[in-house]
Amino acid sequence: MNPGLVIPLLCGITGGWVVNYLGDVLPATRRLSRPHCRYCDSPFAWEDYLLLHRCRSCGRSQPVRVFAVLFIFIILNFYFWIAPPRGIGFALGAALLTYFGLVFVIDLEHRLILHPTSIVGAALGLAIGILRQGLVPTLIGGAVGFAMVYLFYLFGALFTKMRARRLQAAGLEADDEEAFGAGDVILAAILGLILGWPVIWFGILFGVLLGGAVSMLIMLFLFASRRFRSWMVFIPFGPFFIVSAFLIVYLPELVLFLVP
Repeated sequence: MNPGLVIPLLCGITGGWVVNYLGDVLPATRRLSRPHCRYCDSPFAWEDYLLLHRCRSCGRSQPVRVFAVLFIFIILNFYFWIAPPRGIGFALGAALLTYFGLVFVIDLEHRLILHPTSIVGAALGLAIGILRQGLVPTLIGGAVGFAMVYLFYLFGALFTKMRARRLQAAGLEADDEEAFGAGDVILAAILGLILGWPVIWFGILFGVLLGGAVSMLIMLFLFASRRFRSWMVFIPFGPFFIVSAFLIVYLPELVLFLVP
């Protein structure tokens, strides 16, 4: 194998494994711990977990997400080895990709944006932002990202109260579902550090538009299948903010193509 291809291969495998491991243990224990089978809750032997073997207790294979994340990370690291993201290079780009992947997986599966990932993301985002656009635009971007999604958070809280009243009026039990959570506000501030001012306003709005488009597709599917009660379930917006920031940082030409 060409020695120049070993680096992106190892970075892809390492990044994918880190996302899978932390995505498994952090939501459950909030710390670095031994991974457990999600089906029978038996602890994995480390060699079985590392080599993607089946659970020895229940015999079930690891979830599709594990293999998908590894595959995607290897492909993306090879691509960005050839065409590194502008302003930050391959190494920082690989680190940022790992952060994006971890937040995406945890929020999509558990609707959580955890404080440990936010602390790491803030430090990484500040460093990347200063390299990309300088200190002042980076700090302004963080403040604007926070303020924009905080406004969405306030409107979401109002909508949540209205939704709870409608559920109670329909004889259903109200829950704690939220359109936007405090974690989304913190994530927006971190993405503001990464994208800087004035790009962050576009990044947030593009993420909201992506989430709205997917929501409409889900609603059409639920309408066609006559599952009307599911209309009252919110989708997490963190993954859409991550996708928006990922496209802007790594594939800006694609964003310009999608939004001329």
